[in-house]
Amino acid sequence: MVTLMMALGLAAAAPAAAAENAFPRAAAAYVVERDGRILWSGHADKRLPPASLAKMMTALLVIEGGRLDETVTVSRAAARETGTRLGLREGDRLTARDLLTAAIVRSANDACRALADARGGSEAAFVAKMNARAGLLGLKNTRFANACGHDADGQYSTAADLATLANQAAGRPEYLSAAKLERATVRTEAGRVFSFDNTNALIGRYPGAIGLKTGTTPGAGTCLAALAEKDGSRVLMVLLRARDRWWGGDALLDRAFAAEAP
Repeated sequence: MVTLMMALGLAAAAPAAAAENAFPRAAAAYVVERDGRILWSGHADKRLPPASLAKMMTALLVIEGGRLDETVTVSRAAARETGTRLGLREGDRLTARDLLTAAIVRSANDACRALADARGGSEAAFVAKMNARAGLLGLKNTRFANACGHDADGQYSTAADLATLANQAAGRPEYLSAAKLERATVRTEAGRVFSFDNTNALIGRYPGAIGLKTGTTPGAGTCLAALAEKDGSRVLMVLLRARDRWWGGDALLDRAFAAEAP
């Protein structure tokens, strides 16, 4: 652990109150905040691919739309989604809540796309809603090109914007109730059952970890929006192109909780 902390630039960091980019080797861009105040950040406004951290916006829109117990029919396009998926088939019927759980916990692209198609009428229409909501949130350096976070021309965000989005998602109990699960099970109306582990390795391993979202693509590298609570404080960490999002993330969270209050 000591060797890794030194490699990430954690061992020689300045005190939190004096540091801005205290951990330059932790990620290509990052933000760490505690109780809503930024402790450290680096290249926070650099535009980078968000990977599946984009699903936080998809989930937020679905939650804000309500009707989570409504049944959704999986579209052909959703069943053909690539990357991480459940293995849904065209015509499968699940509740929006179960699809939301799969999109957050498993980062399942087929579940995510099924929600986008159902709630937008098409992915393109849903993405327009994502970008409109980003505008309302003041995410000036964010643009979505698809609902699930696939690498795409013109799709980008920043650590700062994603921290704002993560705080919005964290403010919804429906999001957190899924994000903190170590393992989840969903089922179709016809009885097909899918059980899966959380892609967030901090859940169940790091004390107090309660979310929020992972992301990995060739263009984005490994990304993480992590949320943890301890001793009455809450730390949010966003890492884009992280050097080591798990053990390095552990060390950053530890330092954030140990730092003097901002």
